[in-house]
Amino acid sequence: MLDFFHNPGELVARCDQGVLDPNCHADTQKFHEGIGSLDLLRALRVSRQKRRPLSLNVQLPSSLKLSFCSPRDSADEHQVIEQYLQHLEQEIDLVGCHLDAQQRVEQFHLGGGTLITAHIGRLMSHLRSRFNFLLHDCGDYSVEVDLYQTDWATMGVLRDHGFNHVSIGVPDFDSDCERSVACYQNPAPIQSLMDAARTFGFRSINVDLGFGHAWQTPDSFALKLASIIKLEPDRLMVFDYARPPRRYRPVPGDKVRAPCSQVDKGAMRQICFDQLLCAGYHYIGMGQFVRPDDDLAVAQERGRLRRTCEGFSRHGYCDHVGFGLGAISQIDDLYTQNTDEIERYQQQLDMRQLPTCRGWRFEAGEQIRQMVMERLACDLELDIRAIERRYGLVFSRYFSSVWPLLEQLSREGLIELSDRFISILPAGRPEVDAICNLFEKDVGGARC
Repeated sequence: MLDFFHNPGELVARCDQGVLDPNCHADTQKFHEGIGSLDLLRALRVSRQKRRPLSLNVQLPSSLKLSFCSPRDSADEHQVIEQYLQHLEQEIDLVGCHLDAQQRVEQFHLGGGTLITAHIGRLMSHLRSRFNFLLHDCGDYSVEVDLYQTDWATMGVLRDHGFNHVSIGVPDFDSDCERSVACYQNPAPIQSLMDAARTFGFRSINVDLGFGHAWQTPDSFALKLASIIKLEPDRLMVFDYARPPRRYRPVPGDKVRAPCSQVDKGAMRQICFDQLLCAGYHYIGMGQFVRPDDDLAVAQERGRLRRTCEGFSRHGYCDHVGFGLGAISQIDDLYTQNTDEIERYQQQLDMRQLPTCRGWRFEAGEQIRQMVMERLACDLELDIRAIERRYGLVFSRYFSSVWPLLEQLSREGLIELSDRFISILPAGRPEVDAICNLFEKDVGGARC
């Protein structure tokens, strides 16, 4: 069998990346400074003219150390928080001027740091004054919460503001962190938040779980995962600490965490598939496991699942607009990203300029590869003839360097391959990310 994970000279697979960081699914290595705010403004105007629905993402930097529960005593910290919110509102106003107030917000995500409830109300009121949020739970509105800084009252406030999906971070235990050890040994705090989410009517609950730290062992990870499965979350996002979502990345001053061995890491990854598939979860890809009745699983069954800069989504037809430090927007073939330097972010907005610092625009070859990868990842099947008709090519010749690898995967029983279809078989589903990324590495295809 092909070794997707341990032969970097042959096949490099970016597996086990979580979708909790909406920015981790755009290939930011291709971003360059030749794309700026004018490109984004032009794209926003096209979106307005076509009145396309929107997917909004607001990023709160975890480095601000915001808290849901109570304001900090430090006046300096409150000033930093206040300044960030003011500039975030300025960015929302600047972008809102270039969009139609009637464009529907079908998807919304609030991620990164956390806010006190008063700030949540202020932010959501400002957003609703500029954008057309849907009523009666018609949209998918998600929020990330911190296990230690969120209680039942906060969950109720979030639900009142229209959030209907919640993602709960589960900390890893460490001998230097007694609080994490207590949580690891007693899942009651996690269960309490999940009970609150269910009581208040959240549509789905995601739990994100990391692996790969030195103090973790396959046995300890298996025990931890088993305790989470017993709580029956709707989704689990499993990620490698070597490439964590943004809100799990260390901030200046954090202790550097040593990684575990590759052997242990591989064992933990296998434990995820063994336990979660046995418990009835489906593997969607990119570290995301879902229950068979989850919205994402249903969308995949119906051929309506899409993969965007925000990960897997039922709303891939929306224009994706990001606000805040490092936020990414995706409109048609254009990606743009805000600066992740807070001083520059604030200076640009003070000058009434968008804080766009770089981006990327699909070229023809990139569009083909992205389409192939997205459909194969989302549908677990690719209609080769449809790709050939749409782009005027011969698939096996265009992807000439990939075709022999696909034939080998077929012999190994991971995929079914013909001149008409590529289908990922059950044995190949744990490797779906690596299989799709074969096409990303193929840059030698030639149009016929």
